[in-house]
Amino acid sequence: MKYIPVLFILFIFCSNAQAQHARPNIIYIYADDMGIGELGCYGQQKIKTPNIDKLAGEGIRFTQHYSSFPVCAPSRCALLTGRNAGHSYIRGNYELGGFEDDKEGGQMPLPEGAFTIAHLMKQAGYSTGAIGKWGLGMFDNTGNPNKQGFDYFYGYLCQKQAHNFYPTHLWENGKWDTLDNPYIKVHAPLPPNATDSDFEKFKGKDYSGTKMAEKTFAFIRQNQHKPFFLYLPYTGPHVSLQAPDEAVKEYLGQFNEQPYYGNKGYASAKYPLATYAAMITYMDKQVGLIMDLLKELKLDNNTIVMFSSDNGVTFDTGGVDAVFFNSTAGLRGRKTDLYEGGIRAPFVVRWPGRIPAGTVTDHISVQYDLMATLADITGTKAPANDGISFLPTLLGKHTQPQKHPFLYFEFPEKSGQVAIRIENWKLVKSNMKKDRNAPWELYDLSKDRSETNDVSAQYPELVKKADSLLRQSRRPAHIRDWEFVNPKF
Repeated sequence: MKYIPVLFILFIFCSNAQAQHARPNIIYIYADDMGIGELGCYGQQKIKTPNIDKLAGEGIRFTQHYSSFPVCAPSRCALLTGRNAGHSYIRGNYELGGFEDDKEGGQMPLPEGAFTIAHLMKQAGYSTGAIGKWGLGMFDNTGNPNKQGFDYFYGYLCQKQAHNFYPTHLWENGKWDTLDNPYIKVHAPLPPNATDSDFEKFKGKDYSGTKMAEKTFAFIRQNQHKPFFLYLPYTGPHVSLQAPDEAVKEYLGQFNEQPYYGNKGYASAKYPLATYAAMITYMDKQVGLIMDLLKELKLDNNTIVMFSSDNGVTFDTGGVDAVFFNSTAGLRGRKTDLYEGGIRAPFVVRWPGRIPAGTVTDHISVQYDLMATLADITGTKAPANDGISFLPTLLGKHTQPQKHPFLYFEFPEKSGQVAIRIENWKLVKSNMKKDRNAPWELYDLSKDRSETNDVSAQYPELVKKADSLLRQSRRPAHIRDWEFVNPKF
């Protein structure tokens, strides 16, 4: 047998280990109900977001990126499974259980056999973690994140629990993690003569955003020597309006504001404008701490960091004043709407040495493209999905990136809506629960980004095309509550 020097064996082993670790770590940060206009890099003037703005400045900023749905749970489902609104298993916030701890039931769970981006990344040899708001099932059913490809989970399993940033507990790999907070009935309004002590009742000691950030740092440290994929569906700035006092103090006195007494749901807040701004800035600081840790661990140059939001800013509820902050950046609609303000999302990506710094792109993309993109990055084959990889756009390839011939959206809650984007044309149909044959509205987004001038009468051929695309873009929903398009159901 031929003798092989030990040093040569060590060289091969180390080279293989280095090559394996050369695969980039990937962190996907997912804000909750953040409007596209609430970041400085998208024009925000009143709320400070220096760390996310820096991500955009050191990477790429998308101007025409979309969430898959205009509300929480289905957006998460589409993001994780790579399916558009007409093919997504979950299409609405189908609530189970109640708000109280002993009634915590979560939302409709992902089914057994679902294939998520976490499964994809595990196939590529990555450690996988999810920290934040899940909204796709509980620990005791098929939606358990640990059964959907994630090695580690910490945070809220139920969206209703996430209405409170000072919960009695969070969940860690299916186990109840008790926090130092009393139970708070966050949707109980206060009288107009409420005192400071009344507002204090909506505070606790353990802020969920801080706890989740601590678990984020721990996950990164524990997995620093192997490639990891970390999904961070953080809960800000979704109401309730709750932030640590030190965060709110940064904004006190900057706005002319009146107390919010909970008359439109969620927790009361003495300083609603300052608190809302503080929630966003606080989350931005956590992003900064993540970047600091990556630099400390020398992972900075080999980690892709992405930031987006699950849908547009919330409607008038919980004390939020989207007009005051210009949260939609002039777009029409908000959360629960298929107009641009409900589904156009911020999206920035940083990958040093691969993405040219300071890039801005108008490439039309959507969150269900993530699965195809991750498959492209890792060289892993993804199952059938509706996405198209935006990796060429990230890398600034001179070849024209593949484009969607159109994007399809639907939303069964509220009035029953569908929308289709074809290049710069946007078609919207509303009130379909009352009238399946409701007329299409048509907007030219290149001239009318606020969707104020319906030109459907001038382009009947596009309206006819939309009818055809609607029929071919979807399959019937698996529950009656979500089927509003096909008259057979």
